[in-house]
Amino acid sequence: MANRRFRVPAGVTDWAIAVGVAVTLLIAGLSGEHPTQDAGLAYVLLVGSGLVLVLRRRRPVAVLAVTGLCALAYQALRVDVPVVAFLFAVYAAVRAGHRLVTVVAAVLMLVTMPIAVLVTAPGMPVSAALAHSRGALEIAWIVAAFAAGEALRQAEFRADEAERTREQAALRRANQERLHIARELHDSLTHQISVITVQATVAVHLARKRGEPVPDALVAIEQAGREAARELRATLEALRDDGKVSAHGLDQVPELVERARTGGLAATLTVEGQPHTLPVAVDRTAYRIVQESLTNVARHAGAATASVRIGYRPGALAIQVDDDGRALPSAPPTPGVGLLGMRERVSALGGRLRAEPRDEGGFTVEAELPVDQPA
Repeated sequence: MANRRFRVPAGVTDWAIAVGVAVTLLIAGLSGEHPTQDAGLAYVLLVGSGLVLVLRRRRPVAVLAVTGLCALAYQALRVDVPVVAFLFAVYAAVRAGHRLVTVVAAVLMLVTMPIAVLVTAPGMPVSAALAHSRGALEIAWIVAAFAAGEALRQAEFRADEAERTREQAALRRANQERLHIARELHDSLTHQISVITVQATVAVHLARKRGEPVPDALVAIEQAGREAARELRATLEALRDDGKVSAHGLDQVPELVERARTGGLAATLTVEGQPHTLPVAVDRTAYRIVQESLTNVARHAGAATASVRIGYRPGALAIQVDDDGRALPSAPPTPGVGLLGMRERVSALGGRLRAEPRDEGGFTVEAELPVDQPA
């Protein structure tokens, strides 16, 4: 059983950190010396500077500014509490890539904090104001927060770069495998198909030259060989260049039906609705469904008739291929690779497919492909 790592949602983590910092600042403020006036405002500033950290992922620069202003305000009110929220904001801003803005904000905080204390306490010596500010915000703390944010940013960048490298390597391997398959198909099939086509063509030519009747089966073999060669060339081109697509579509369905007739099958084609331009993937998939269905009828069904229906519906394309072959509901044929590939094509387009024996005998293939959404 695979181990599943439990991950706390980012929103929950952000709220936990923000509330934790706010509570810590409030407790530190209550446990220290109370300001002589505006105590309520000081405590509101402490809590607010912590709670605003919940937005540090989405608005890191804004959170940096708010926490800095809150820190200056409660330090000016003589609440001697370290500016913890500002350090969290420094870390978040650097992690988000805002390094220059963070440096400027940190320098401004270091310069303006003693000034703010002196403005609200005119009689305080400058050395005391500096000591008070140093106790609330040490340069080392800022450097540590900056370094932590930059280290995590670099780690995330390296992880993203490694992921991109893995994706590129996987793409290269896929391209190499595709080219290997193309070479194997070319070497193993092209020669045999060419030999079959040439021999069938020669046989047809000789029969016609001698004035003998040409068997329909021989003509069908010749035409099927030529079509197989065209299909193979298109497949090899698609494998060699993944950007190319097959030119086959519903425009070639009448040719499929005509070849089925040539092979001795009484095939009919019916088009319902108004034909219109279809997405390339839908057009190609519809052609393959009809092609595979008629091929199965010719090879396995033992049928005498077959009907092909193409229906253009609002938002969908319907394909139905029926035959009167040997298939029965009580003894359905074993699905083959062709039917599996047909289901995969339809599923990839978000459509549905039904392929099963008919109650009256024979087999039916029904598919519905959506055309109002991108493939």
